[in-house]
Amino acid sequence: MGWAREVSRNAPLALSVHLDRTEGLREEAALLRKSIKEFFSNRALVSRRKLRHLFRVGRTSLIVGLAFLAACVVAGDLIAKAMSGNRLGEILRESLLIGGWVAMWRPPEIFLYNWWPIRDEARLYDRLGAMPVWIACPSGQR
Repeated sequence: MGWAREVSRNAPLALSVHLDRTEGLREEAALLRKSIKEFFSNRALVSRRKLRHLFRVGRTSLIVGLAFLAACVVAGDLIAKAMSGNRLGEILRESLLIGGWVAMWRPPEIFLYNWWPIRDEARLYDRLGAMPVWIACPSGQR
């Protein structure tokens, strides 16, 4: 995984498995190719599920954050009106407003930044699942 992340996205990938023994079963190479393809296909699927879950959390967080921000604005305005002319009322109003905006931190973080690495991970798994695989033995390649 590490070496595949470091190469260019356009660079072709391949996997060569070197064995210390002479040729074995004829279907070994095909079985290895199939196993690697399935492994990385499953990993890509898990990454895409993780991404869908993250977006679901983001939507829920956005709804909760907006509701909390609205409640903080309304509560702050009520406190400011009830304590009009009092500096403490203004401080409480501003504190509630700041608290409401802090509650909105998570949704933009999810929708702007957190999804990229997961999407890139799924794409990498797709590339790794599609790479050619062969077995190299001392007597030759298969």
